[in-house]
Amino acid sequence: MPLSDDQPHTRTRLPVGEQPSPQPSLRQSRPLRTLLTVLVVVTLLVVAIAIANRGKPATGTGTGGSADRAAPSAASGAGPGPSGDQPVGTAVNGIAAGFPHSDQGAQSAAANYAVAIGSADMFRTDSRHTIVATIADPGAAATLQSRLDQGFGGDTVTRYGLDAQGRAPKGLTFVSRTVPVGTKSTGYTETDAKVEVWCTGLTGLAGERSVQPVTTNWFTLTLSLHWTGGDWKLADFTSRQGPAPMPGDQQAATAEEITGAVQQFGGFRYAR
Repeated sequence: MPLSDDQPHTRTRLPVGEQPSPQPSLRQSRPLRTLLTVLVVVTLLVVAIAIANRGKPATGTGTGGSADRAAPSAASGAGPGPSGDQPVGTAVNGIAAGFPHSDQGAQSAAANYAVAIGSADMFRTDSRHTIVATIADPGAAATLQSRLDQGFGGDTVTRYGLDAQGRAPKGLTFVSRTVPVGTKSTGYTETDAKVEVWCTGLTGLAGERSVQPVTTNWFTLTLSLHWTGGDWKLADFTSRQGPAPMPGDQQAATAEEITGAVQQFGGFRYAR
């Protein structure tokens, strides 16, 4: 018999621990499980792709030149990376020779010639003439010789405290070193190349009584090269200052330390 609205209703209250569990919580947990499953699958796919590509060489657009494989993309903001080619194995009068007939070979020649042009040997007449005869294009050798004789003789040796033969005073060591930081090809054909070499250099007299302490400078050499006699040879060069970085907050070495470093640390041959 149905209850009328006027009859009282009877309600039964269960203890809290005995209340029936709500079903919606089960439904809410299912999307979370699905999301975790998707994340795990994506992570595994990424790891698998990375492992598969680890051993593959980078592709390039060149004809096998290693510079194309090693150079980072322009978007990275970095310049071309080292090519991986080995330095040339031959030398003439202590200067690297026998460079490849390629853009890379021209850049390697330019870096090594920059070192020779910026060396202390350029301040002595006999060794300067030997350097020019070694690195110069025969057709430009006479012009380069005359120009460099003017640039490294006379007032230049006097300004650095050297005698007429380019020798340092007794007890002092004359320092002149050029260190290429990087190279950039600005023009290349089968017969001629133009290469910029960004350099830092050390110049001065090392010793306790020096009035010309060894200092650093930054400059860029632009070398014009000509392919002749089976090698790249120097036809002309120009120099400009910079770009120079901000000097670091570093204590200068003593005269004894600089002298020891110059005598103990040799230079390098450079390859692109």
